[in-house]
Order: sequence, then structure tokens, then C-alpha cells
Amino acid sequence: MASSIKVLCAWMVISLVLIINAPTLEAVKEFKVGDELGWMVPSPTNKTSLYNQWASRNRFRIGDSLVFEYQNDSVVLVEKWGYYHCDASKPIVAFNNGNSTVTLDRSGLFYFISGSPDHCRNGLKMIVDVMSPHRHNPLSPAFPPEPFSTASPPAHNAAVLASVSLGSFVMAPVAVLLLQPYYYYFD
Repeated sequence: MASSIKVLCAWMVISLVLIINAPTLEAVKEFKVGDELGWMVPSPTNKTSLYNQWASRNRFRIGDSLVFEYQNDSVVLVEKWGYYHCDASKPIVAFNNGNSTVTLDRSGLFYFISGSPDHCRNGLKMIVDVMSPHRHNPLSPAFPPEPFSTASPPAHNAAVLASVSLGSFVMAPVAVLLLQPYYYYFD
């Protein structure tokens, strides 16, 4: 009986630590490409950057989707070479229905172009960078060495210490306090 209570308490503490330190889950999002403008040939003054600027203002994660709304055109997902040469001859996937949705199913770069070479050359193309999933690292990365100085240490040292996972520091004493009565009682 004593052993099973210890196991149960240990299981509860471990579960609580895992829940506290688990990465937060975010809902998938649907993005309308170009916002109100949609997917269309940009004006001559903005032709090379309109859609890449739009993409850079957004954070894309695996599972998000892009909605392309367009008329008399198409959307083609291509490799890097196809993007830079406006070549849709080897599409990964192509759409021409006027309202197309692409789910971002992996991290990395996605290259979209218009199926019309002229439209593509006039700026109807876009690179989307999908963030890679990663677990929260409780420690900050190391800072580069600084030149020798007799000045006081930089203020970022406090930030490094503060960034250590609070959950680990709180849960260790809590686990000891929770399990302590059982160790004395059953031993």
C-alpha cells in the first residue's frame, strides 16, 4: 500500500511538471493572401515586393492555410528554381479555380508563382517561410564573448538567469513537500 501511494504521488508530480513545461499549442490560422487585394498582378511601382512584404508581416506555422482569391489567373506551387525563373512547367501543385486553399504541411520555404509567366515576371509571386516547430528552451543562448573590460558585468546576465524555466524551480520543492510526509510515515 505504501509503495502504491508513493508511486501515485510521484506520477502526479511528474505529470504536473510535464504539463507546466509543455509547449503552448496554437490554433491553426487561415490567411487570405494579399489581404483585400487578393492574388493579382501588383501595380508597376510595387511589383517585386508586394506579396513577399505581405508574407513577411505574417508568421506561418505548420497546419496554417493560405487562401488565394483571383480572377483570370492561377496559383502554382513550385521549387526554388521555378520561382526565380517564373517557370511553372514542373508544378508541385497548381490551381486555376479562382479560390484556392493551400495547407502549409511542413516547415521551410514555399514558392508560389502565377501560372502566367508575364504575370509572374510582373511580381505575382511569393515566398512563404513556415516556422519549424521546436520545444521551448528554458535557457537563453550563450552570448558572444565581449572584449576585456573592467566595467561591471552586462545587464543581460540577469535576463539569462531569469529565463530559466520557472516551472522546474517551483516543482522541485513542491515535489519534496508533497512526498515528504509519505517517506516519514511509511519508512
